[in-house]
Amino acid sequence: MDADLAMAKLKAAKEKYGREIRVFETVTTSQEPSEVAKNEETDEFYEFTPEDYYRLMSTKKEDKYLKTRKIREAEAAARRSRFTKAVIRIRFPDGYTLEGTFHPSESLQSIFDLLKKVLARPELPHYLYTTPPKKLVKDTSQDFFAAGFIPGAIVHFSYDMPKDAAADSVPYLLEDVISLKGLDHIPEAKTEPTESTSQSITNDPPVVTEQRKPVDKKAAKPKWLKM
Repeated sequence: MDADLAMAKLKAAKEKYGREIRVFETVTTSQEPSEVAKNEETDEFYEFTPEDYYRLMSTKKEDKYLKTRKIREAEAAARRSRFTKAVIRIRFPDGYTLEGTFHPSESLQSIFDLLKKVLARPELPHYLYTTPPKKLVKDTSQDFFAAGFIPGAIVHFSYDMPKDAAADSVPYLLEDVISLKGLDHIPEAKTEPTESTSQSITNDPPVVTEQRKPVDKKAAKPKWLKM
């Protein structure tokens, strides 16, 4: 697809869904989308074990000194000011990944609001979770900073219904959303220097280097040396 046409399609999607979105496909050639959905890990796989706890504690770095509340608040404000967006990737069991760009001060409810617009069957009960360990996204009133989703995060989508239900037989995303797949990989067209630019470069005045006059060695000798 032509780069200009791809950018126009992404721009139209942004206007339709209210934010920048991208679509990726992560299904391997050896697995069909239905097989990926069937092979989704169970809840026991994401349980936090004692081994996970000790491994986490062993890699945790302790602060060298205690910080006052004002210092902590100042550091938190400085961190917030450095980020202007949160990039969230929502992975679906059929192998597609939807990427959306949000403002850090927005609440997590904005993710679910986007899903209502892009899902093929938004009326079916569904939920989001992070891994590992498996943790449901419940408090949708949190902003992206409070949820730890800055500068970005990967969340997983699942229907809140039995896995053998008919919901897995249809695509999770709308067809026009799936059609955005791969458009982010199209390189931008290179801009050639225009005529006005080239003229401004060639018409610049030449750099003049200052030439030093040769030093007269005879004149530089002191008078007492001539005697």
